Amino acid sequence: MPSTPPLVERKQRAARERIVRAAAELFAERGYAKVSVADIAERAEVGRTTFFRHFGDKQEVVFAREEALLQALTAEHLGRTAPENRSPRSAVQALQPLVLQLCAQITEDPEDYRRHERLVEGNIELRGRSAAKTQVIAERLSALLVEEGWDEGVARFAGQIALACYATGRASSDRAEALVADTRAAFEQVLGLGTEP
Repeated sequence: MPSTPPLVERKQRAARERIVRAAAELFAERGYAKVSVADIAERAEVGRTTFFRHFGDKQEVVFAREEALLQALTAEHLGRTAPENRSPRSAVQALQPLVLQLCAQITEDPEDYRRHERLVEGNIELRGRSAAKTQVIAERLSALLVEEGWDEGVARFAGQIALACYATGRASSDRAEALVADTRAAFEQVLGLGTEP
């Protein structure tokens, strides 16, 4: 039976969730630029100190979900590849299930996903932060491959290709529900390169 986290930890998680929820509501109501940290803290019923204990600024709140997903990335989610077959192609194949799982997680709530995408697309500052965050995910994917014994150069290459497949899926998907399928299709195109006669 899993143990229950201590009360302090549960309270901290609850406060963090309230902050994220309050920020999402306020951004939807007023737009990103017209919301301050004080507004978010007030709506979440927390003090500014509590806000800054969890987030460095209001941009970080926008990307709280991505940060949680990044922390959850582990090698156990990689596709399995025999140690003797550590080619760039097999590295991309190993990352595919992990990236598709991430796509499924971020679109679990389609309306939340669409709201997040609109918010980011509507603000140049957030678009820049989003690009930086996705690059961090690519680096994490590469690091997972290295942890599993892949050559660092191959791992970096595969991480960037996996990121490109995700970006292609995002650009192709007009519906949140299609992100997994569109990203899978991008992987299939990449993995099919060079195999045609």
